[in-house]
Amino acid sequence: MSVLQPYRHYISLVLLLVPPALFGLLLLLFRHNAHLQLNSEFPYLPWQFLVVGLAGTVATLGGILDWRYHRNPLNLKIPKKERDAEAAALGLGGVPMFLLMSIATLHHKPTILLIPIVIVLIYTVVAISYDEFVFHIKRCGPVENAYHRMLVFGNGAAWLAWFHYIYC
Repeated sequence: MSVLQPYRHYISLVLLLVPPALFGLLLLLFRHNAHLQLNSEFPYLPWQFLVVGLAGTVATLGGILDWRYHRNPLNLKIPKKERDAEAAALGLGGVPMFLLMSIATLHHKPTILLIPIVIVLIYTVVAISYDEFVFHIKRCGPVENAYHRMLVFGNGAAWLAWFHYIYC
């Protein structure tokens, strides 16, 4: 048995919280960077970052509620393959996407990262679709589906707003 085995159930929760925490840290650490266009007066942030914050909060709340739902009513009786698929979508899709988008935000020529961002986006969409259509489509009821929609559409809206900020 691996040393990390008792913590395996928490990997997707931790990976879910990494991007919002890092986004806040990005804004804090690079608040004086000219590429961020932060203001000293209200609203302080460009409108796209306000959408990222709002949609990202909805997504994170949906993810936490879904994770909690799996812990209480289901008592984590979900297959190992499903947990691995969720961790792959978050860890191999969401986290690299966040890193690429962060670099593009601060880079003087973000177009050089456009292709890697789109490649990671495609992988992430496929990984999320796999998780939804293989594991969730038959098992999930209305409550869990609502949590998934919050997570997926919230992250999608946040990503689109951030992408708009970088490239438009």
